[in-house]
Amino acid sequence: MTFEEFVKIWQDVPKEIPVFYRLYYNDDGTPKQYSMEDLPGNYIDIDKETFNKSSPHVRVVNGKLVTITWKTTQKIIPGDAGVRCHPEDVSVVVESGPATMWSKRLYEQS
Repeated sequence: MTFEEFVKIWQDVPKEIPVFYRLYYNDDGTPKQYSMEDLPGNYIDIDKETFNKSSPHVRVVNGKLVTITWKTTQKIIPGDAGVRCHPEDVSVVVESGPATMWSKRLYEQS
């Protein structure tokens, strides 16, 4: 192999493809998909750690990624199903007779 052949082989080595991580999002800022591809649509560049987490609990606000913290509250509500309780005292469980049915409802908000 000559020096010129070596230089030609060295120059023909494919260039390294840059690696990028993106979060594609809807117009309201909700995440659409995490991707390493160049796709059409709104996106922001993110780091590898954020890409690996791929959390759905984020929003894009003014071009920045914001993590949403969820507040969870449980309450009991009267209904047609659930635990039979005394009509005047929810802390007394009854098996027969007049009763109000109580069940748990989960409320989540950001």
